[in-house]
Amino acid sequence: MPVLELKCGLQIPQSMAIARYLANKFGYAGKTPEEAALADALIDQFKDFYVEIKPYYYGKLGAIQNDTEAEKTKTLVPARDKFLGIIGKFLKQSSSGFLLSGGLTYADLMIVDNMRTLIGWWPEYLNGFPEIKAWYDKVDSIPEIQKHLASHPDVGF
Repeated sequence: MPVLELKCGLQIPQSMAIARYLANKFGYAGKTPEEAALADALIDQFKDFYVEIKPYYYGKLGAIQNDTEAEKTKTLVPARDKFLGIIGKFLKQSSSGFLLSGGLTYADLMIVDNMRTLIGWWPEYLNGFPEIKAWYDKVDSIPEIQKHLASHPDVGF
C-alpha cells in the first residue's frame, strides 16, 4: 500500500487519499469547492472504468492468463467508449481546454497518466476521439510533465 510520510511524521495511506491531499496542497483540486467535487467525481468515474477493464488490464500485466486481444474487444473497447464519452462531455463544457473550466486538475493528470499505459499497449486507443486526443496531447505536453517523463523512463511494471 502506498504511504506518503510528511515531515511532521504523519503518514497518509492509500493512493487516492495521497492524490487528493497533494492536489489540495498544490492547487490542482479545482478552483472552487464545486470544481473539486467534479474532479473527485471524474476520478471516481475513472476508477469505475478500471474495474470494467480488469480482465484486459490484468492480462496485459501478466497477472492472469487470458486472450488480451479478445478482452480488448470484449471489455476494453466498450468501457473506453463509455468513459471517453463522459470525458468528452466535460471537455465540451469546459472553457479551459482541460476537464474543468478552472484549469488543470489532478483529474486531468491522473487520467492522462493512466491513458499513457493503455496507449502504450494499444497505440490506436484514441483513434476516433479527436477531442480527447487533443486534450491528452495538451496535458501530456506540459513542460513539467515532459521533463518528468524524460528523467523517469518507463520501465513497465
